[in-house]
Amino acid sequence: MYCVDTTHTSMEMSLIRKSTCSHRFVLSLAAAMSASTGSEAAFSTIPMPKKVSPYEPPKWTQDILENAPAGRLTLCNLPTPLYKVEPTLITHQDNKPSILHSLAELDIGLFVKRDDATGGVELGGNKLRKLEFLLADAIERGCNAVVTIGGEQSNHCRATAAACRMIGMDPHLILRTRRANAVREGKDDFGSVGNILIDRMIGSKIYTCTPGEYGRIGSDQLVERVCKTLQSTSGPFGPVKPYGIPVGGSNAVGTWGYINGVEEMLEQWGAMKSGDGSTCSLDHVVFACGSGGTAAGITLGLALARSAKAKVHAIGVCDSPDYFYNHVSEIADDMGLVLPSYLPTVDYIREHMTAHQGKGLGYAASTPEELDFVARFAQETGIVLDPVYSGKALFHFVNHVLEDDPESFRGKNILFWHTGGALGLYDKGVPLKETLDDISPVMRLDVYDKNEDGDGTVTI
Repeated sequence: MYCVDTTHTSMEMSLIRKSTCSHRFVLSLAAAMSASTGSEAAFSTIPMPKKVSPYEPPKWTQDILENAPAGRLTLCNLPTPLYKVEPTLITHQDNKPSILHSLAELDIGLFVKRDDATGGVELGGNKLRKLEFLLADAIERGCNAVVTIGGEQSNHCRATAAACRMIGMDPHLILRTRRANAVREGKDDFGSVGNILIDRMIGSKIYTCTPGEYGRIGSDQLVERVCKTLQSTSGPFGPVKPYGIPVGGSNAVGTWGYINGVEEMLEQWGAMKSGDGSTCSLDHVVFACGSGGTAAGITLGLALARSAKAKVHAIGVCDSPDYFYNHVSEIADDMGLVLPSYLPTVDYIREHMTAHQGKGLGYAASTPEELDFVARFAQETGIVLDPVYSGKALFHFVNHVLEDDPESFRGKNILFWHTGGALGLYDKGVPLKETLDDISPVMRLDVYDKNEDGDGTVTI
């Protein structure tokens, strides 16, 4: 067995698939190995998850964001692809009106940044960008366990647990569920569906709380209490030294994952050319907003880079727009954002980000219309959205934000940042049944020619 230790844990982005704005799949920057030859040089490009590498922030953050992290891990498959979707009036599958017909009517260009592809099924999604910085900080502090918190089907908790195992730390997950008491009393089984299946396969220590307890005590306080409890215990290799991560990994450290993400996206966007050879305009950036870290990173990144004049739309899948304006401002302050004395941080955030109320029935609760949109988007584009974040956000943007002011989007380019979370679909199979039966009928083959043609039977 070979054991490789290297200071080079990130590969240079040097292969660009050349394309134009009119192509269906526009751009995917591929990571390329160093030009060096020999097996040792080849091994030196292999990412080592436990290796903390020095982090150099984008130049446009210098002297403006003062609290940059010193290091990061290499956990993500970067850069993630940037795709172009071509909206149509009528679907080619069944000749019905497309769910994206309004974009086609307004001549809108739709691009999808595929952060659902940051990692494998156990890691993928926007949380992994944050974890590269958070877990590097945990290693630097000498921690050997991680405590974090989220909903019962939390993508963040699943990704955190998997990443912890990759770097040799024990994951402790606090999961909010209405079934907390029933599971403890043996009246309900916690189950093994979707994210929970991955959580348990990884061997996470899982602690449950009710939504009421979560609301009254607060997520940060619950993480702190579990950390304090673990500090008085010992594991196989000595005392437990826990590192607390807030809900969604959304704090001043984790948010650097999306400062980095903006730098990556702008490099990809700048490589695209229109038919006349000019750079395509980036007019709007849209994404789901749940815990605020992704929103803070994208908003600050685009505001500080100044190479793009895109308007930022954070579609809230929980809480209120005012909550997100204030929370993103708090994260920005913790990152050391330097502003003129006369300009409050919250005013700066409101200037550069529009928060929309898109939670519908509430966090992780889906309407039939939202689920139908997610299924038909997959049918029309081949891209699977999740029902809690990206699916809910794009549904709201297309059916509310766009409909409320269509002319402001006419002829514009919109980038939708897909934040992953498809494992959440496993919990929606029953409510999706009617749509699935419509777009994907299941038929019995009559292989012996028994003349049984009819509903659900096809003779061959």
